[in-house]
Amino acid sequence: MRPSGLLVFDRQHPSVGLSDIVEFMKILRHCLPVISAAVLWCGTHSSPGGDWPQFRGPGAMGTVENPNLPDTWSPTENVAWKASIPGRGWSCPVVQGKRIFLTTAISATEEEPVKEGLYFGGERPTPSAVHEWRVLCLELDSGKTLWEKTVFKGAPVHARHLKNSYASETPVTDGERLHAYIGNVGLFTFDMDGKELWNRQWDPVKTRYGWGTAASPILHRDRIYVLNDNDSASFLTALDRKTGEVIWKVDRDEGSNWSPPFVWENKLRSEIITTGSGKVRSYGLDGKLLWTLTGLSSITVSSPFASDGLLYFGSGYVGDKRKPFFAIKPGATGDISLHEEETTNEFIAWCQKGAAPYMPTPVLYHDRVYILLDRGMLSAFDAKTGRQLYDRERLGGATQFTASPLAWNGRIFCFSERGQTSVIEAGDSFKLVRQNDLGEMIMATPAIAGDSLLIRTESHLWCLRKPGQVP
Repeated sequence: MRPSGLLVFDRQHPSVGLSDIVEFMKILRHCLPVISAAVLWCGTHSSPGGDWPQFRGPGAMGTVENPNLPDTWSPTENVAWKASIPGRGWSCPVVQGKRIFLTTAISATEEEPVKEGLYFGGERPTPSAVHEWRVLCLELDSGKTLWEKTVFKGAPVHARHLKNSYASETPVTDGERLHAYIGNVGLFTFDMDGKELWNRQWDPVKTRYGWGTAASPILHRDRIYVLNDNDSASFLTALDRKTGEVIWKVDRDEGSNWSPPFVWENKLRSEIITTGSGKVRSYGLDGKLLWTLTGLSSITVSSPFASDGLLYFGSGYVGDKRKPFFAIKPGATGDISLHEEETTNEFIAWCQKGAAPYMPTPVLYHDRVYILLDRGMLSAFDAKTGRQLYDRERLGGATQFTASPLAWNGRIFCFSERGQTSVIEAGDSFKLVRQNDLGEMIMATPAIAGDSLLIRTESHLWCLRKPGQVP
């Protein structure tokens, strides 16, 4: 899972002295990535406030404009309902119409409590207890469970980190089907009423230090793309969304990563973007390699996204010196890597070499890219030029962040592991407006559906809504 946040996975799976630095690097070596588990949809537009079909909503942008959405809340303020969610899972809620979908993994025995923050020693042996992997469907109006399905039952075959879950990949829906992916189990497809239409299972894989898997699938037209970078046999595959038939599969030489793929529809073509160990690779919709860019950190967690003709991605593993964040132009071929002294070239619009986050995916809002670091610091950059607007402003209060920030109504919302949300005024200068506290751990990125904000905490799903507003 996502080490100031570790990686959140799915099923299986300041100035200091030299001695301090040495000790810190020892810690980092044993920390795992935490994910804001994510699914990506093709496109680049904000949602008007309707369906939220995948991680970060339509276009995977994490932005809406809806004056009816709340910007203040507490355990008693602007709470429409609160539903208990069994088991443990860091998958994000997705919404289609009046239905909310989640995944979870339920252990037959009591689980060790999760701790927030950056730490080592969180690796745990493979549990012997039987687990049930379930898909849940809740009603948006009331939080009532409409249906739940067990997709797999048995003892996990691989370990996980303490901050990981066995259900961290976010589902995705096309409005007719729900596709629920559990990396070390398989892909399960249901209709909106809970009837299973098909499933495809893969052999379990080994991951770095047994941390598990987390990269969510993506939907594009009639295909589902699944990226599984692991320490056994990494691959990218395209499946028919209606039947589950394998259209093509590409073997990869990557080690374990937790970033989902992204379909970038630009003015020249559609291409599949995969961020990995030290590099990015782009594939055509036929699975053939288009271009490569090296220079990323050794682990990639945050998700790519695109807006106004540019592709954005970064890689900021805390144990590496390299933490670059890129903006890419369409039309690249071959190797487009920067030379050491460069920050731009024919296909790289700009690069901030030390700006990228580890876990949270940045949010682009009103022509600015806001980058949230796991340790609770926010930076802002001009989206077109890469010019820095402000640098690593402390949010105050909680200092550990895994969930990706969202933006609406002129403000940026940053959700801490502690359950505290920092609200920042969007603009060229940093201004902390307020902090809202639910008092429960938040690892999953929230979702927005109409006038409702949906926040998944460790054991509940909260629906936050102003009085008098409808779902």
